[in-house]
Order: sequence, then C-alpha cells, then structure tokens
Amino acid sequence: MTAKSAAAAARATVYGSPRQGQNRELKKAIEGYWKGRVTIDALHATAAELRQSNWRRLADAGIHEVPTGDFSYYDHVLDTTVMVGAIPERHRAAVDADATDGYFAMARGTQELAPLEMTKWFDTNYHYLVPELGPDTVFTADSGKQVAELKEALAQGLTARPVLVGPVTYLLLAKPAPGVRADFEPLTLLDRLLPVYAEVIADLRAAGAEWVQLDEPALVQDRTPAELNAAERAYRDLGALTDRPKLLVASYFDRLGDALPVLAKAPVEGLALDFTEAARANLDALAAVGGLPGKRLVAGVVNGRNIWINDLTKSLTTLGTLLGLADHVDVAASCSLLHVPLDTAAERDIDPQILRWLAFAKQKTAEIVTLAKGLAQGTDTITGELAANRADLASRATSPITRDPAVRSRAEAATDADARRSQPYTERAAAQRAHLGLPLLPTTTIGSFPQTTELRTARADLRAGRIDTDGYEERIKAEIQEVISFQEKTGIDVLVHGEPERNDMVQYFAEQLTGYLATQHGWVQSYGTRYVRPPILAGDISRPEPMTVRWTSYAQSLTDKPVKGMLTGPVTMLAWSFVRDDQPLGDTARQVAFALRDEVNDLEATGTSVIQVDEPALRETLPLRAADRPAYLAWATEAFRLTTSGVRPDTQIHTHMCYAEFGDIVHAIDDLDADVISLEAARSHMQVARELAAHGYPREAGPGVYDIHSPRVPSSEEAAELLRTGLKAIPAERLWVNPDCGLKTRGWPETRASLESLVAAARTVREELSSS
Repeated sequence: MTAKSAAAAARATVYGSPRQGQNRELKKAIEGYWKGRVTIDALHATAAELRQSNWRRLADAGIHEVPTGDFSYYDHVLDTTVMVGAIPERHRAAVDADATDGYFAMARGTQELAPLEMTKWFDTNYHYLVPELGPDTVFTADSGKQVAELKEALAQGLTARPVLVGPVTYLLLAKPAPGVRADFEPLTLLDRLLPVYAEVIADLRAAGAEWVQLDEPALVQDRTPAELNAAERAYRDLGALTDRPKLLVASYFDRLGDALPVLAKAPVEGLALDFTEAARANLDALAAVGGLPGKRLVAGVVNGRNIWINDLTKSLTTLGTLLGLADHVDVAASCSLLHVPLDTAAERDIDPQILRWLAFAKQKTAEIVTLAKGLAQGTDTITGELAANRADLASRATSPITRDPAVRSRAEAATDADARRSQPYTERAAAQRAHLGLPLLPTTTIGSFPQTTELRTARADLRAGRIDTDGYEERIKAEIQEVISFQEKTGIDVLVHGEPERNDMVQYFAEQLTGYLATQHGWVQSYGTRYVRPPILAGDISRPEPMTVRWTSYAQSLTDKPVKGMLTGPVTMLAWSFVRDDQPLGDTARQVAFALRDEVNDLEATGTSVIQVDEPALRETLPLRAADRPAYLAWATEAFRLTTSGVRPDTQIHTHMCYAEFGDIVHAIDDLDADVISLEAARSHMQVARELAAHGYPREAGPGVYDIHSPRVPSSEEAAELLRTGLKAIPAERLWVNPDCGLKTRGWPETRASLESLVAAARTVREELSSS
C-alpha cells in the first residue's frame, strides 16, 4: 500500500476509557453492593450501562473501532487472573461459591482471607493486583467476561476490538505465590499459559472479533535475552494459530527498544506504539528495522497520561513520517485513557481561557478523530481545528500564569548545602532520642484517620454555604480531639492529628499553593473504588502562607506526646498531579521543594519535633528504563532534601512510601537522609525489611504490620509475628511499628481494633526482647 492509500485508510481508535462514569456511578454501585444496599443484578445493570454509554460516546465522536474488555469492577490484571484461571488456592472456595464475592475477596481480602498483593501499574498512579503463581499453577480458560462484553458492543452495531493483557506482561507482572521459593520465575509458565490464550482468542473469534489487542507494556522495560526470546516465542505460537482474529500487539509508556525488532518480525498483523515524548525513540527504531511492511501500525501520538492539549501540527508531522513505515496507519492515544478524567466541560471553576489548554478523555478522543481525519483527507479538511489549536498553544506559552521570576530565581540559586542536614545521622539520632524519649519499638500511624461521612458532609456544607467557617472549624477541632484522645488511650507513642481537614494528600496542598489548578470533577481511578482528583500544575509554585501549622499546633496542645507534622513531598506532589510539560520535571520539583521547605521550617518554629514528608511516589515515578534513572533519582532525592534539610538536628524527619517495589531504589531511599522511613510490608511479608537489610540501610524504619487496603482486622499475634520477621532484618533500636499506609479509607471500628492489635503486638515483642 502506498503512503497515500495508507493515509486514506487512517482510522481513529483508543485502547481503553475511564470506567467510573461522569458521577462515579460505578464506585457508588460497587460500594453499595459491598454494604448490601445494591443487589448483584443492579450492580451488573449499572456496569452494562456505563460500558454502553462509553462505546456510544466514542462512536458518536468518530472513533472507528471501540475497545472492549477494558472495563473492570476492580482491576484489569485481576480480570486476567480470572480469565486464565490462576485463582490462588486460598481464594478458590470463595470464587467457586460466588464468583463476584470471590473476585472482591481476591481484591480486598476478608477477615479470613488475605488479598492479593497490590502495587503500581508501571510508572502510573494506578494500582493492580499482583498475580500469585507457582510451579504447580494450572491455567484454565474462562473467556466469559471478554466474550460477553464483545457481544454487547457488536449488538450496538459497533466495530469492536477486545483488549487483553498480553501473556508475557501478565507473567512478568506476577510473583511467586506464598510458600513458593523466592527465585521461582513465573515466565517459566509461558508454554503452559499460551494454550489458554489461544482458547480465549478462539472464543473471541467465534463471537465475532476481527481484531484482538494484546497489551505488552512490560516490553518497554529493560528485558533480558531470555525474556525477549519468550516474547518471540509467544507471538510466534499465537500468530501460527489457524482461524484466529488478527492480532494487534500494543506497547505504551516508553520506547520498545530491543523488543521492537522482535515484535516487528512476529507473525501478527499489527503493532501499537507510543510516539509521545516519552517514547520518541520509537520512530527512529521503527525506521531502523525497515518499518512494518504489510502490517497495521496504531500510532499513539496523543498523550494518554497528561491533560494538556495536543500539538496537532506536530502530531501530523509525526504521522506523515509514519505513513512510509507501515502498510496501514491508524491514530490513537499513547495508552488507555483510564489515566485521565472524563470531560473538561464539567469544570465550572477554571478560567475558560485556561480550560482551553486542557484535554480530558473526551477532548483527547476529539483530537484523535481530528488527526485521523487530517491524515486521511488532508489538512485542508481540519484548518479550523488547526488554527484554534495553534491559538490555544500560544495562549498558554505566553501566559503570565506560567512564569514567576521570584520563584525561578530562588530555585536557580539553590546550592548543595541547602540540600544537606547540618549533622550526620548518627549524631542526629542521639539528639532525637534524648529529645523525644521514645520506647523501644515506638508505635505511630502514617497520618490520616478515617474520613467519616460527617467530615465529608461538613466540607460539602461549607462549600454550599450551609455552615460558616466557624462552624466548620469547630467540627474539625472536635474530630482532632477524638483522634488524639483515642491514640492516647490506645497507647500510641507518636501521634498524628488525623488530617480531618484534608480532602486529599496532594489536592489539599495544591489548593494552597500558587501555580496549581484544582478540578471539581476530574476523577481518576487509583485502585478499585478509590478515585482521586489530581490537581494540575500550570505555573510556577510558591507558598503564600502556612498550610498545616494551625491544626498541627492545635493537636499538640491537647497532648504531651509528640504530634507529627504531616506534609506531602515534592516528588509525590508531581507524581499525583498532572504536571506541566513545558519545562523539565526537576525544575518543577525544586520549586515545590522550596515551598514545602518554608512549611517544614514553620512547623519546627512552632514546636513540632517530628515532621513526616511523605514520598510514596518516589518509586512509582522511576523511569522504566535503567538508563534514564540516575538523572531522575538525582533531582528527586535532592528535592526531598531541599524540603527537609533546614531543621535542627533534634527534629526528627520521617518519610513514607507504599505499594511499590522498593528493592531497586534502596540506595535512593538512603540518599533521602530521612531519620525514619515507614513502608508497606504487610502484604509482601516484610520483603522490604529484608531489602533494607541487604543494602545496609543505617537509619530507622517502620515496615508496616497492618494492611490498610483490606477491611480485615489483623490479630495482635499476626502483627507480632510480622514484627518478629522484621526484627530478623532491622535491629530493635531502629524498628518502628506502624500500619502500611494512612487510614483515610477505613472505618472507625476496624481502625480502632487494628491499632489496638498493633500496640498490643509492640508490647508483646518489647517484653520478649526485654526477657531474652
């Protein structure tokens, strides 16, 4: 096919859509089901309507081929575990008894059943449920969900393409099941898994699928020759199937590197590649392998992870170059639109001029359609869209909102001394122990306490004018009093004020910093039914006035025990926001760090002796390619130190991280130079404690003994056993006792019971240590 005919055939598609609905209907239905207020039939009806409305919206916008199978009640990797029959043995009876309840038991756990481990989906803030596999795992095909959703779409008269997590990525995301030796490699199960995928693909073909998409984002990471050979074998075997649909292998989030020639040669009909800035090397690499003659290329030229409008002219140039490299070129976003909000039209409080700089899922869909039209029919058919796009890009580039000379001067003047504590850790530790007087195995929590319906109602009432500021603040004071009183009675050693005034650990600060924009309806799924509204970094960052000092000081006035000041760190403020794309991330991080440094210093000046600066996103934002990591970690750790290094030696700096793989960044955790770090460890059975020990981590650490993402309450003996495991790696004088994460999403009854178990466990193990 000539470049001209390839352009004429160009179509628009997407890999996936936000699942929740405009008003988070899915969240409400699922949580209603958990509480017994929504029947299973009503839950399924809500889900079906959301799927169908998504497809109608996409088709009406001009998307030629809609995705199916991307919808999920909780997580698409968990859906894949169900599809291939890899149900953990401990959950099998629950799944057999009731498929829906068993599914949610794998996701959330029950009082009797521990859930699957949860961690971050590559370098995004989405969390997936980690498959548990072992040498005895038996795979069996269950294509019911995928076939049913395809048939739903086809019944609407739509061209539909089922989307599956690819077999290589599925195995590379998996971990050895509990009790399986740690060096077991799930990828060794590939030959056992491929026939199951073949059966699912055959079922989809029988149901009417012309194409099936197999997502292989794990191949954009550094892969060994053995892993690349596995990918070659997987698509050789799947490509050799008879009477199958056409296969589209999709990658996203970065460049394919050595995997590109493997997939280019595979006997599949199409590849989907990321051509945004993060993966700009894909274009040169595709040319180097001679393109994709005779194959379909789906070009991800619209950024599916950020919310800024596309540079249409630039994307058309890229697409024009690609026309000579494939038999057929289609236009798409760089990844699923799961990672962005639904529609900018719902935002009423953002300046209309600024709103034109933003593209949520609906606007990105329109961009994809416009680009496909321009590619297929010529730019003369989209002159109006191109002119408007150029004007909006120019408006943003020249806006005074994006530049603050004072902020830039301060950041540029930063020195190495600004990012170093005045004394080494050993001297600081002695000063802190003398100042704080804490017991062995000190207990604390991560920061937030349950966000009750009453608290959320109070915030809504304040926004609506139903209560005044004084009434709202009295409600916050009452909540802080209750939180402090409970912690004192329970026997926790280092207290928190519970953060009742905070809507979100990033949004709360963003709303008080210049340069940020907050949305009202910009919800994005983080995991399960947990949705967040990432703020938008639009301009230079500064702190007009203190943000946390008042409520921390009030909490400290209620107790003689130390109360931690609680801040979100600069890297997490970036990672859980939609960041600006017009300057290096390191420059933005330095600006945020100086704003937070002012807050840290003000907390210390008002008597706060323990200050926690959370960086749960440090690992999450780690580049997927090893070659890109040193530069990232250099500015990321510097930003943390800029935030925290202005305090006295006897002020104890904590940090917190959760739900990520930490082993490959332990050296960076060390470089933060925090006095205490708390980390998720309950689901991974203290793996991180062993990783810290292997590195020789010299500071204090609190690997979590209570999994807060599950409703189950751990017994005191269960928590004590985890502590004993932690003590095998971390000396008692450096070991803290805490939950995995904040308690915002939990209810008060389970929080009380769980923290009582945690404190009892600490006392038990202290007694064991004192008598040994």
